[in-house]
Amino acid sequence: MSLNNDQKGILYIIATPLGNEEDLSPRARKILESVPLILAEDTKRAGLNFARWQIKAERFISFNDHSEEKKIEFALNFLETGKNIALISDAGMPILSDPGYLIVKACREKNIKISVIPGPCAPVTALAGSGIAPQPFTFFGFLPRKTNDIEKTIAPFAKISVSLIFFDRKDRIHETLSFLYTLLGNREVCIARELTKEYEEYINFPLNAIPNLDTLLGEITVIIGPPIEISQSTKEEVLNLLQKEKALGGTTKNIAKRVQSQCYGWTTSEIYALATRD
Repeated sequence: MSLNNDQKGILYIIATPLGNEEDLSPRARKILESVPLILAEDTKRAGLNFARWQIKAERFISFNDHSEEKKIEFALNFLETGKNIALISDAGMPILSDPGYLIVKACREKNIKISVIPGPCAPVTALAGSGIAPQPFTFFGFLPRKTNDIEKTIAPFAKISVSLIFFDRKDRIHETLSFLYTLLGNREVCIARELTKEYEEYINFPLNAIPNLDTLLGEITVIIGPPIEISQSTKEEVLNLLQKEKALGGTTKNIAKRVQSQCYGWTTSEIYALATRD
């Protein structure tokens, strides 16, 4: 086994196919066949993938969101002995919305070499095929579950000319997009599903005309384009809406929520602050 100059092992971060097994690079294959230990997000899925790729792994250990912190010390000690490790996710490029950041940080602090083997990456693949402006873009991984937290995450981007990329689940995609329309206004949307697989599909539509997505299957990547035009509601427009909604009654919090759903580029907390001014 080859060692680096200081006799420590190397942590290889290896991108693996999103679905099409032919996307595994020769370099990735060579390293996966040679390392004595592979950190895998899901060892069962990794085993099935390796069988499809016709690679025999020497050893897998589970390395996911629940176990990453517990396994770091073991992995560092393994690397300190001069043995190499490969880190893989279920599919695509590790670290991006997957475990691995903490061990990479720890290796940097310990002066352990990191080598990234590039390859498939779902957000970049989806963006490339979407027909939506690619630069600049922001990737969020999975959005928070609660609407209040989604609002805190997304609302600041209402005023910025940037494309937004995130993962979502089929049972919440319609609700997510409907809520984002209230935050961002009308924008281009592309849903990319089953990337690189037989039933790969790109679905494009405007955010103000969300189609029926009930039959959507497979893993979903969503791209939302930059503002079609800068359409943040003015302060005067918000104050007028507040006056109308106050006349209809309700708590200040509920009034602020109703106003927020009718304007763009304002968070509920910002509208609440306006509503409670003397």
